[in-house]
Amino acid sequence: MTRTSSIATLRTSAGGSQAAPIPLRARIRPGLTLRRLRLWSGLVLFAYILTHLTNHALGNVSLDAMEDGLGVASALWLNPLGLALLYGALVIHLLLGLQALYAARYFRWRPGEVVQMVSGLLIPPLLVSHVVGTRIAFATEGLEKGYAQELYAFWVAAPHQGAMQAAMLVIAWIHGCSGLYFWLRLKPAFGRAAPWLLAVAVLVPVLALLGFVQGGRAILALAQDPAWRVAALKPVHVGLPDQVARLGAIQDGMLLTYAGLVAAVIAARGVRTLAEVKRGTIRLSYPDGKVVRVPRGTSVLEASRRNRIPHASVCGGRGRCSTCRIRVLDGSADTPPAGRAERAVLERIAAGPGVRLACQFRPEADLAVVPLFPLPPRVRQADLLDRAQSGEERFIVAMFVDLRGSTRLAEERLPYDTVFIINRFLGAVGDAVRDAGGSTNQFLGDGLLALFGLETDPEPAARDALRAVELIAEHVATLNELLAADLEHTLRYGIGVHAGLAIVGEMGDATDARFTALGDTVNVASRLQGLTKVLGCVAVISEAVYRAAKTAPTAIREIPVEGRSEPVRVSTLGVLCPAAP
Repeated sequence: MTRTSSIATLRTSAGGSQAAPIPLRARIRPGLTLRRLRLWSGLVLFAYILTHLTNHALGNVSLDAMEDGLGVASALWLNPLGLALLYGALVIHLLLGLQALYAARYFRWRPGEVVQMVSGLLIPPLLVSHVVGTRIAFATEGLEKGYAQELYAFWVAAPHQGAMQAAMLVIAWIHGCSGLYFWLRLKPAFGRAAPWLLAVAVLVPVLALLGFVQGGRAILALAQDPAWRVAALKPVHVGLPDQVARLGAIQDGMLLTYAGLVAAVIAARGVRTLAEVKRGTIRLSYPDGKVVRVPRGTSVLEASRRNRIPHASVCGGRGRCSTCRIRVLDGSADTPPAGRAERAVLERIAAGPGVRLACQFRPEADLAVVPLFPLPPRVRQADLLDRAQSGEERFIVAMFVDLRGSTRLAEERLPYDTVFIINRFLGAVGDAVRDAGGSTNQFLGDGLLALFGLETDPEPAARDALRAVELIAEHVATLNELLAADLEHTLRYGIGVHAGLAIVGEMGDATDARFTALGDTVNVASRLQGLTKVLGCVAVISEAVYRAAKTAPTAIREIPVEGRSEPVRVSTLGVLCPAAP
């Protein structure tokens, strides 16, 4: 079978019968977690704040434009579905914020995280007055307020409330933007989009505050007319004295409730600290001779972070990687057994005796530990914390492409001629990958690593990778035609493709960090590419890729892969002529 016919076979198989369903864990991202709840509730609230600020910005046009915009915003958010979504997100985000305040222990926060936490705690008390004066006033007392009444209160009746409203808008926007930054900074396209996002982050609140001021100035002018004040300040809009008193009592009750919740969280932290002190402390010894004392039951990773000891942890201490693993030396006989999550990771990496995950291991007695992935001393703690939270586990398709015979190519040509040919090859492969919807992640000499699924779901990612195999064949064939007069042999290559979960994020040291992917999925793809030499084929594609694409491969065989105890089920495409060394 020639390379061309194998690619044609691949096109035919794309419309074939559906393979066995891919396991749930590989098909979708990890399920509902506190982090995801915080993210999605925050996105709902951010959308509401953006709508609100956009409405304020209409004050730069006119007061009537603000009222018209309010009608659109009310139709969007004040229907039953919108209200349930908005208030549900508000309650969830508030409770998760309090939970984060309680859970924060020894990890020293960066300035951005401090801003996010403080602004989040300030928003509820600043928001209470606005919610009571608008939503609750309408729901409980039937009061109908628009921009005329609100701006009159902020600019004429109680200017201090106007200052609080402006502060609340700015603080809420800063809190939302900081949350979006911590979420989006890991995305591959963030670097290109960052300047535009920054422009939006600055312009939206500035335009909103200018519109707020322009609307207030218009109200100050209208308030000079007694007839306007009589019409705009009717009891149906501002309420009777007893209604105002009831709303004031509701506002005071909500503020006291919030203060009580914050006080309860702080008290719970105090109780936890006292309980830890009562249980006593233990000593942990590190290889450099440093000895630290921490409360009994503290994880080793927490102990390292608390005492500013550099300690690797790509997943941020969530038990989803093994980079924080340690070897327990003295005192290993008294260590508690590994839990289910820790045991699963240790079995996956075939850990030896005495190896534990620092983020999951909570010793109860004095012992000595050795981190197995020590960090360079020049890595600052702030950079370490950035790196600790820069990893995200997600489903990807990894593809390695390598040029065959580059050694002989270099022997037969001048160095610059060789570089020119290799660059043309990498350019052709890169164009094919990008045309198929993937991204070139790393250039490795005469080959490259391509990733699919960074911004798509598993099925389209796998289909894009399969299509990239076809496009690479077409692009390299075209390149061979262009270089036919200068090459004695056509350019040959090998491709390895595998799909599964991997850690994606910025990896590297403090001065040179790059976005990439790590994990078994990437390793297997590299091994499959190497096996194209042994099997004499163009591409080796794992069955996991076809399952994710919901496409039946032409043929499946099991092959042993270095570093794995079990063989990998793969499909091979194309037949290479005897390759040059």
